[in-house]
Amino acid sequence: MEIKDFKALGKGEESAPAAASLVEGNPRQQVWNVLSSLDGRFHVGEWASGTGAWRVNYTEYELCHLLAGAVRLTDEAGQSKLYRAGDSFVIPSGFRGTWEVIEPCRKLYAIYE
Repeated sequence: MEIKDFKALGKGEESAPAAASLVEGNPRQQVWNVLSSLDGRFHVGEWASGTGAWRVNYTEYELCHLLAGAVRLTDEAGQSKLYRAGDSFVIPSGFRGTWEVIEPCRKLYAIYE
């Protein structure tokens, strides 16, 4: 297996949150999945999104490092945390709540399913 480099990502895969989970806005997203393990349980890449909010239900663990922008994560109990460019955080499997992009953002991610 070769070492993967983030320098030449090219055009990302375009997406958006599912309509049923959308809370506000119309966030357009791009994903650059740089690596997926052979068993399909580990993924690493870069993700970008415009402003908006949507409901999330994590069945995976995700390490995030914000490169740009600001996001707010709010759990089902109403507790929220704000993250800005330069911040790193881990979302545990089982987290349910809302992901809100306050300023267009870009992040590095590592996901384990």
